Amino acid sequence: MENLQAAIAALKFGGPAVYPLLFLAVLATVIIIDKAYVYTKYVRLPADVLALVETYDFAWDQLAQKVATLNERNTFRRFFAVILENHDKPAWWVESRAGDEAQMIEKSLARGAWMLETIVTAAPLLGLLGTIAGMMTAFKLIGGDRLVDPIGVTGGVAEALIATALGLFIALICLFAFNFFSRMQAQALDDMERLGTRLIDHIRLDQQGQQVQQGQQGSAS
Repeated sequence: MENLQAAIAALKFGGPAVYPLLFLAVLATVIIIDKAYVYTKYVRLPADVLALVETYDFAWDQLAQKVATLNERNTFRRFFAVILENHDKPAWWVESRAGDEAQMIEKSLARGAWMLETIVTAAPLLGLLGTIAGMMTAFKLIGGDRLVDPIGVTGGVAEALIATALGLFIALICLFAFNFFSRMQAQALDDMERLGTRLIDHIRLDQQGQQVQQGQQGSAS
């Protein structure tokens, strides 16, 4: 509690630049919590569904039943649903529709990422602006008689340092968060591409089997 009170007291000496920096900090916190919740709850694929897709031969009805158990907002359910709905169509058609859905999923996962990237750049600049304002305040205290108010100068320097430190701290947190979620997004899309290829291959095998069967029926007749 004492450390928190000391931090709040220190922020009061940060000058006007502290207020937009605190706004950016709150905004970044909301975005990070939201994206962490989304990736934790909606960007996960159960091991049994993964094992089934990786199987050489499986029934489409069995996959549909397992996919139906996933949350409606689950990204893998959205992706698999497009393939399941069109698995009786030509493979090139299914591949095109799956690619479109993957792009839409990528856009939804990237929501808010640009804000984190902007804060990474904007926070240090606001801190630098606070630094300049604080140093100007300190320099103005040097009068024509060249007498200096030590307390005032110290306050100006404190304002400069607090704004700079706060801006850098916010930028570092946002940078780590942006890189982490970008990695999570890339991994999820890679998994979709790999598993989508498995399903498309399964469709091609089904279609080849149907062609062979039709050829055999034609030759028998």
